[in-house]
Amino acid sequence: MRIISGKYKSRRIQVPPNLKARPTTDFARESLFNILNNRVYWEETSALDLFSGTGSIALELVSRGCPYVVSVEQNQNHFNFICRTQEMLGAKELYPVKADAFKYLQSLGQQFDFIFADPPYELPGIDSLPAIIFEKKLLKPGGLFVLEHSKKFNFSLLPHFSEERVYSNVHFSFFTF
Repeated sequence: MRIISGKYKSRRIQVPPNLKARPTTDFARESLFNILNNRVYWEETSALDLFSGTGSIALELVSRGCPYVVSVEQNQNHFNFICRTQEMLGAKELYPVKADAFKYLQSLGQQFDFIFADPPYELPGIDSLPAIIFEKKLLKPGGLFVLEHSKKFNFSLLPHFSEERVYSNVHFSFFTF
């Protein structure tokens, strides 16, 4: 796993073989952050990374200057890896949470400037994530929600949808508030 830009730029972090995550590819992640760099002022952005997996998105957010990033991961091995990586880097801006993302969202009473979700592509309930985020008002005004998903989903008719970007098998749907 490679951190693309920011204070941890070019850091390579060895992901243990026992992690079963499907991390966002370097190409897709770099393309996503190229888009976000034109829309987000990182130093003033609070962020939520749901279904964090290896933590690559959360760590990229911290590296680019986000002062507050919550990383939610249910799997114990993945959560432990995120915590070890946080400690190794000294990333005090990162707040790992071990929880089911759907349950966490239901209990959350906090708003964020940026929310990213990368659920397992076959996980039931993926299509409900935009509604949960907007019904619970988890995004601050002017905020951005990005959902990574497979090609079998089409979110273009949902409220707050703004665009979809496709990088091979990776689809990012953007929602604004």
